[in-house]
Amino acid sequence: MIRIAKLTDYAIVMLTYFAPGRDQAHTARDVAARTAIPLPTVSKLLKALSRGGLLVSHRGVKGGYTLARPPEEISVASIIATIDGPIAMTECSVHAPGLCDLEPVCPVRSNWQRINQVVQRALDGLTLDDMTVPLPQQRVSDASGNSISNYRLVTRKTA
Repeated sequence: MIRIAKLTDYAIVMLTYFAPGRDQAHTARDVAARTAIPLPTVSKLLKALSRGGLLVSHRGVKGGYTLARPPEEISVASIIATIDGPIAMTECSVHAPGLCDLEPVCPVRSNWQRINQVVQRALDGLTLDDMTVPLPQQRVSDASGNSISNYRLVTRKTA
C-alpha cells in the first residue's frame, strides 16, 4: 500500500487552514483548536513547515505563522517533501545510487523511476489552493449494481 504519512496528512490539513487568510497570522493553539490536531503535533509541524520555507514565523503580541507564498504557488509535492523528504516510490526512485542491493541487476528499476516521475508531476501540479476546495461527493454503482461513494474531479473556474 502506498500511503502518505500521518504527519504529512496533518501538515496539509493545517496548511489548508492558512490558505484563505494568507496574510493572517495563526498561533499553534489556534491551529490546533480549528483542526482538532493535538497541540504538540501542531507545534512540531509548524516548526518543520517554517524551516522548510512554507510558513513564516512572526514574533510578538500579534505573532504566529503565515504562509510564505500564495497557496496557488505551494505544491502538494513541496509539502510532502518538507515533512517526509524526497518523494520516492521505491529506494531506487530517489536517484541516490547504492541504496538497494539489487540495483545492478534489477529489471524494473527504470520502470519504478518512470512511475515515480509521474507521481511527482501529479503532486507538483496539485496546489494548496486546490486542496482547499472539497470535491463534491457523488453516488455511483459498482459492476454489481451496489451503490458506492466516489468523488469526481471539479475544476476551479478562474476569473
